[in-house]
Amino acid sequence: MSDWTPRPGTLGTDDYLDGNALAGPLSEVFAIDITAAVGTCSGCGTVRAIAEARLYVNAPAKLLRCPECDGVWLRLDERDGRVIVDFRGLTQLTITLG
Repeated sequence: MSDWTPRPGTLGTDDYLDGNALAGPLSEVFAIDITAAVGTCSGCGTVRAIAEARLYVNAPAKLLRCPECDGVWLRLDERDGRVIVDFRGLTQLTITLG
């Protein structure tokens, strides 16, 4: 199996790799304690550690909310043997490695 897939109409170019190329780097990132990561709220710009946000569990999905504006930073939905994570409420997530 190739480690890259060309865009339609550009066969023969190698200016990008498919998502599988991120397997190694992402496994390093998400193998750490994510609560120490620092998020930037897309609603108000607050910069705080994930551990400082508010987690609501009485909903179909777990909701992590900004401690300042109450905007939803993260939705975590566990069902049918899958975990779906939506980071739409964060403009950035900073993770310190090693």
